Amino acid sequence: MAGTIAHNILKRPVFDKPIKLLIVVAPYYKDISDDLVSGATGEIEAAMGTWDLVEVPGALEIPTTIAMAERLSNYDGYVALGCVIRGATTHYETVCNDSSRALQLLGLQGHCIGNGILTVENMAQAEVRANPDDMNKGGGAAAAALHLIALARKWGGQRTAPGFKPDAEEILLAGTTTEETPTA
Repeated sequence: MAGTIAHNILKRPVFDKPIKLLIVVAPYYKDISDDLVSGATGEIEAAMGTWDLVEVPGALEIPTTIAMAERLSNYDGYVALGCVIRGATTHYETVCNDSSRALQLLGLQGHCIGNGILTVENMAQAEVRANPDDMNKGGGAAAAALHLIALARKWGGQRTAPGFKPDAEEILLAGTTTEETPTA
């Protein structure tokens, strides 16, 4: 149908072992963050998971907190929640870009993170995206983290023999053959 946008939402993953997530929220706009947390906790609990919650001063502290938790704790995944509303200065771009980039870099290191940091022009846009009865991006971020955890568990058993690793005892230097390889 012309003019209608259809969104495909993946089915909630099912886990055979318990899962636990850490929700990291910057409650600068408390009503918005409370709604985001409500959506995230609802999605995690619907997947039979458990969660802990920690509050940080702002969106820039969310990636640092997740990195610390990854080093010092034992969570399966993380949900990043907050809201950044454009103001009169370029601070908006810095906070949006740097928090998003840091979360992406953590994700590329293999951490299962759902990014629910809203980056909006005004409070009305934030309210729509945090609405518990509609487009709650907190629930969407939790769903993303759950899907990444499911993938990590699915592929977790394959770490022992990746496809491009040479045999343990045979390491060839560039330009040599097995007959020319020096022995130790």
